[in-house]
Amino acid sequence: MEKITANEAAALIEDGDAILISGSGGGHSVPEALLAAVEQRFLSEGKPRGLTSVSIVGVGDRAALGASHLAHEGLVRRAITSALVDSPGLVRLAAEDKIEAYTLPQGVLSQLMRDMAAGRPGLLTKTGLNSFIDPRQQGARQSPCTPLDFIEVVTLAGEEWLFFKPIPVNVAFLRGTTADEDGNITMEEEAVLGEMLAMAQATRRLGGIVVVQVKRMSRRGTLPAKQVKIPGILVDFVVVDKEQRQTYATYYDPSYSGELRIPIDDIKSLPFSPRKVMVRRAALELFPGAICNLGSGVSTGLSTIAAEEGFIDDVILTNEQGIIGGAPITGRDSGGGQNFAAMIEQPAQFDFYDGGGLDLAFLSFAEVDAQGNVNVSRFGDRIIGPGGFINISQNARCVVFSGMLTAGDVDVGWENGKTVIRKEGRHKKFVPKLEQICYNASMGRERGQVTFFVTERAVFRVAAQGLELIEIAPGVDVERDVLAQMGFRPAVSPELKIMDARIFAQGLMGLAGDLRSKPRRYRSTRVAQWHETHDKQSPRG
Repeated sequence: MEKITANEAAALIEDGDAILISGSGGGHSVPEALLAAVEQRFLSEGKPRGLTSVSIVGVGDRAALGASHLAHEGLVRRAITSALVDSPGLVRLAAEDKIEAYTLPQGVLSQLMRDMAAGRPGLLTKTGLNSFIDPRQQGARQSPCTPLDFIEVVTLAGEEWLFFKPIPVNVAFLRGTTADEDGNITMEEEAVLGEMLAMAQATRRLGGIVVVQVKRMSRRGTLPAKQVKIPGILVDFVVVDKEQRQTYATYYDPSYSGELRIPIDDIKSLPFSPRKVMVRRAALELFPGAICNLGSGVSTGLSTIAAEEGFIDDVILTNEQGIIGGAPITGRDSGGGQNFAAMIEQPAQFDFYDGGGLDLAFLSFAEVDAQGNVNVSRFGDRIIGPGGFINISQNARCVVFSGMLTAGDVDVGWENGKTVIRKEGRHKKFVPKLEQICYNASMGRERGQVTFFVTERAVFRVAAQGLELIEIAPGVDVERDVLAQMGFRPAVSPELKIMDARIFAQGLMGLAGDLRSKPRRYRSTRVAQWHETHDKQSPRG
């Protein structure tokens, strides 16, 4: 292992190389100094050219940092990630058809790293079937010049699967906290673990170069061996950035890395707003011991409701980056967590999700059609990417999608418990046709999945005939405020209900008491039998 500068690392990149970039979202474990050095070299020398950028999660601050450093015409030829939205420069190049762009499911890319490391032919999975990932639809492509390179439909044991092929990589840019003189890397201050080991192994197997950015160096033999996440046998070069930030928004917060637990009162509450209304209604689907995923956007607010209402220890909240328990973070630092019980590597978290480990998934929606299919990935030239949405929504037992009924300067409030729509949104979000399908409702129905759509004024479910209106907010006129604001007419339940009035009032709802009064839904018959006997002998308090 050699210690070099970021500029020296950038000089290692050759024309046509594929760079594997670690990290998640807004700066979690992102090797920012290395990416910036590549951009600086290109701007001064005009090299390297024709690169492929590969990241499991979108990396960037949605402005100039992260993968946006590579968003120069000529510098990058192809972008492969699960979310382009964090890098507006790459979005622009893809929308203008100046680069090839793929947005694959986050879990697929994460798990593929292990298959590449082991030299297997690729990843076989059902994730993405009958969605825009399926090559019979768009094949995950986000620009016209993008070829169908990485995905095939195969039949095995009489069932359809998607086969994702390996991605050739030449250089890995990874990140840790501390490196010793042998190149062993620890991640004690990182807020996510990602798939650092698999990335390093995959790159080494392909004969590539592994460069790791760290905050500090230590002497040989001084790092606790069990804390080493990337062994030195896989590391070629180390770059030290003494000013390395934990995230783009936060220099360092020890609760993000699990070094301390904060008082529950320190978890900031959501102000009373349409977002809080939606998250409160979604929370009514919880039950004791429920294992949940909180996706990005609106649904991340559920962790703040759980803290505010005092039931955060009664359910298990997780996110796809590997956080289990506690409170997944909202806002610019989303992807991390606080007060968590465990932090595991991202591929293992997706193994759990794909295997049906989630009782409930709380996700956002952007567009919905009459069947209950969902688009979160693309709207004209606005390219988002699916992130972990497809893995999560396809495999959870119950999915609760949340979002406003309309978009574009909508102004909705509540006065004396009644809904007041001061200004309707310019755009309908329930539309006749989707540009890309990220959630396939018919597949969910076939699996017996329960699916709800929660808005600030109405709740729908996916029924046999498609979307069905089942609840409305107090003061809402069904025809004027709901049906007329949709691009199709859903079925209306003959048992249409008014949403719980507590959702629309200031102050606490008393959700902790509601939750604890519900029965626990056991995932194992043997465990259920044990609890049935044990709880009679010593009831839970």
